[in-house]
Amino acid sequence: MSRLEAKKPPLFISEPLTGDAVSQSLSLLSGILKSSYGPAGRLKQLHNGVGGCVCTTSQSSALLGHLSISQPVLRVLTASVQNHVSRFSDCGLFTAILCCGFIENFRSLNVAPFTVIKISKHLLSLCMDHLKSEACGCRVSVDFSSVGTLVCLVRSILTSKPACMLNKTEVDHLTSLVLKAFIFTVPCHVEDNAVLGKCVIIPMKGRRVVDSTILPGLLIETPEIQLGKPLVVKRTGSNIIKIALFSVSMSGDGFNAEEGTIAVHHGVSLEVSELNQLLNVGKQLVEDEVGVVICQKVMHPSLKQYLKENSVIAVDRAGLCLMEPLGRMTGSQPIASIHSLSPGCYGSLKDLCIESFAPKHFLHLIPEDTVICSLILCNRSETAWDELK
Repeated sequence: MSRLEAKKPPLFISEPLTGDAVSQSLSLLSGILKSSYGPAGRLKQLHNGVGGCVCTTSQSSALLGHLSISQPVLRVLTASVQNHVSRFSDCGLFTAILCCGFIENFRSLNVAPFTVIKISKHLLSLCMDHLKSEACGCRVSVDFSSVGTLVCLVRSILTSKPACMLNKTEVDHLTSLVLKAFIFTVPCHVEDNAVLGKCVIIPMKGRRVVDSTILPGLLIETPEIQLGKPLVVKRTGSNIIKIALFSVSMSGDGFNAEEGTIAVHHGVSLEVSELNQLLNVGKQLVEDEVGVVICQKVMHPSLKQYLKENSVIAVDRAGLCLMEPLGRMTGSQPIASIHSLSPGCYGSLKDLCIESFAPKHFLHLIPEDTVICSLILCNRSETAWDELK
């Protein structure tokens, strides 16, 4: 493909903050952010001017993600704030307003750039020391044994974003669900290095907010499961369900040299040899009394059929996001090769059932100890759901 114009060399600017265009763009961005901040903050409707949906929001991640910013200085600023939000999930508007205020005030002082850097570093150290001190007014003492304190904390967060369009009944319902989710993720056995579990959010757009619910364990969408039929699953002698997680593709459509060597006999195709290898894996899983097999990628239909005939639940296309909570919940190690299976890689489940929400059907994995839970989060529209999430 030929270029419409010659490629231009990189542009280096020695004084990037002195131009009038930068000043006007910075002032405009600061005004947008300030008018969206706080209890009296107003909603913004964002549209790209060409087509597509209109985004109604007051949150920083949506604002900065939809704004078209061409100024290099502001692009660095917005990228830094977006990185802050991705790491801490909070204070995006405050951080952006603070940065804009710093730049505007430093520009008015007419101070050399290296002096500005020294002043900024000193101010940052003062702020960090203050935030870590007991005298900091931002530090709030929260009694986790008091439900009333936690309810007030969660309700203040839910009511801070008007684009969620929640009434009092919906706020109360979601507050209860969030507190239940938090309690589910607290480990029962306290250890020195104990960490909180995880709540996996499952979207249900176009439904009532009060239809939202929380369930212990994990939900995996499985359109292939037919309702009305009893769920038959293999169990061990101690009445637990063994589970195996595969992070490698089990489709049999290609050979990865990193997984080992396949010896193919004369006259036998590579595809047939790989399918035989997959079926041998299935036989070992059945012999090891595995009841549930979950594959991150694609599983060959013949292998799925073989496992089904032996009362083994097989789920593929689980995705990367579910592998970490699945491994943590069941105690299983994701298997990265079909050429070596170790019994120590298997995990366990307490029970298994089918849950149905609207048109979707899910396989509900119920663990022995609940540190992982699933939140079915509903809202009327896609914009309102994104704001709520």
